[in-house]
Amino acid sequence: MNNNAWGALSDDTRREIVILLRSRPHTAGEISDQFSLSPATVSHHLSVLKGCGLLKCERRAQTLIYSLNLPAFRALQKELTQLFS
Repeated sequence: MNNNAWGALSDDTRREIVILLRSRPHTAGEISDQFSLSPATVSHHLSVLKGCGLLKCERRAQTLIYSLNLPAFRALQKELTQLFS
């Protein structure tokens, strides 16, 4: 995880993607279907979240499956706790 994680989470769409992925991993198509955005725009949001370490991506044949990188979120939680302690 890098320092861009806080910036990545400042975007409403990216926070909605994170909320969606809390329940289970989703394919890129499943994620895209949840938004009234172009697939390219959703792909950009996924790239930002993946680039800062908040998402993991696994390729299964032609399908990309995204999931939360829970250790990265725990690190963010720890930072937030320290900030307000």
